Amino acid sequence: MIEANNPEINVDELMQKIKAEVANHSSQSQSNNILYKPEIPNPAATLNHIFHHIEALLRDAESRAIVRTKWPDNLNRFPWNFSKILQNFALKLLNFIFKDQREVNCNVIRALKESLALNRQLIEQITSLRTQTDKYMSAVDIQLQGINKRLGAMDIRLQEMDERSSAIDLRQQEIDEHLNTACSRVTTINDSFTHVNSWISAIPERLDAMNIRAQGTDEHLRGMETRIQQLNERYVRNYSYLKNDLTQQKRLLTMFLEEAQQRLPQPFSQDQLQSFVKENQHSLDGFYAAFEDRFRGSREEITEKLKVYLPIIAEAQVGSQDSPILDVGCGRGEWLELLRESRYTARGIDINTVMIEQCLARELEVIESDIIAHLQSLPDASLGAVTGFHIIEHLPFPLLTKLFHEVARVLKTNGLAIFETPNPQNLLVGACDFYSDPTHLNPLHPEMIKFFLNYQGLSNVKLLYLNPVENSPFDQEVPGMQTLSNWFFGPRDYAVVGYKI
Repeated sequence: MIEANNPEINVDELMQKIKAEVANHSSQSQSNNILYKPEIPNPAATLNHIFHHIEALLRDAESRAIVRTKWPDNLNRFPWNFSKILQNFALKLLNFIFKDQREVNCNVIRALKESLALNRQLIEQITSLRTQTDKYMSAVDIQLQGINKRLGAMDIRLQEMDERSSAIDLRQQEIDEHLNTACSRVTTINDSFTHVNSWISAIPERLDAMNIRAQGTDEHLRGMETRIQQLNERYVRNYSYLKNDLTQQKRLLTMFLEEAQQRLPQPFSQDQLQSFVKENQHSLDGFYAAFEDRFRGSREEITEKLKVYLPIIAEAQVGSQDSPILDVGCGRGEWLELLRESRYTARGIDINTVMIEQCLARELEVIESDIIAHLQSLPDASLGAVTGFHIIEHLPFPLLTKLFHEVARVLKTNGLAIFETPNPQNLLVGACDFYSDPTHLNPLHPEMIKFFLNYQGLSNVKLLYLNPVENSPFDQEVPGMQTLSNWFFGPRDYAVVGYKI
């Protein structure tokens, strides 16, 4: 251990030397910082030799502070000398006297060592911080270089913008000159517009006068168009009437002349006279064709009404080559044409030669024949469907009985019959409109016709009430008004549909 009062170790002198050495190096470091201000000093390199010097001083002090076990050699130079026993006693006495001082010296040396170790750690941390700072400074330098480059590019762009600004200024001067010229032209145009506006302001008055005249002209033209349309319709009807009459007369004259040429100079036989009488039955064909055009409705209207039966035909799966459809009393052929458009196999029969010619002109399959005679000529179960629209009201009851009987015979299994006729349950139809056709015989009650088909062997007979009058004036929510509406504005027609099971 180090003795504090050891005459060979002067602790105060040692501390003064350490402080002086540190102060000396600190002044050198400050002078270096002043001299090299732009650079960050390296404390490890600057103070390393100071630490070595302090460590040497501490080692020397530590060697002097340990317990004395040997008599100093420099005391042996005296002429007198102590004995070994006295030397050991003196050493023990000195060690005992300076025991506390040695402990103090040891603690001071230990504290100085720990302080020196702590200073080394601080220097290492400072060095690490300096390394990190150098890295950050390098990154900052790189960023500053990039900023300098960008600033250089911005300077170039600013220079270019200055040049463009100069060009824009020149262009602006040119535009100003053009604008001045345009302003002068606009002034001239405004003067012209003022003159035009004064002329335009007078136009409404002229237009009003022209509109009044145009309205009068339009009314006159509409009246003329209405008159022309009426005349055209009358002309078409008259032309149809005359054409049908001339065709009928031509047929009669042709037949008469042919028979006369064959018989002359002999008189006509009884059979020839009967053929003339039979042919004379077609003398009203042209009239009835014209009557249908006038009172029945246009082809488009009738076709639209007949479309209601197409789903029934489709559901029954008839109308193929094996189960064709026969339309009796086909008339103008609207139903046959609708069936052809739906790709069903169908043909028609009628006795009106004028209407047959119209059907043949539309390339429909139609023959001239009596209804009953034609049905009687067909084999059993040979038809998929028999239809007749506004035909049964023309037949007397015995013929109607034969018609339904033959229809039930010629239908295939699952075949169907459809007959449409005016609905007498509509009082206006049954009491008035029904008799507008002079060939109508008697109105047919719906339930009677339904019973008639059932009686002839058809099944699942049902009634379809069709074509009601629109815009009934009777309030349907008032009790009793529904009945009145049905009497006067109810369905104008009905159809009976029956199946052969």
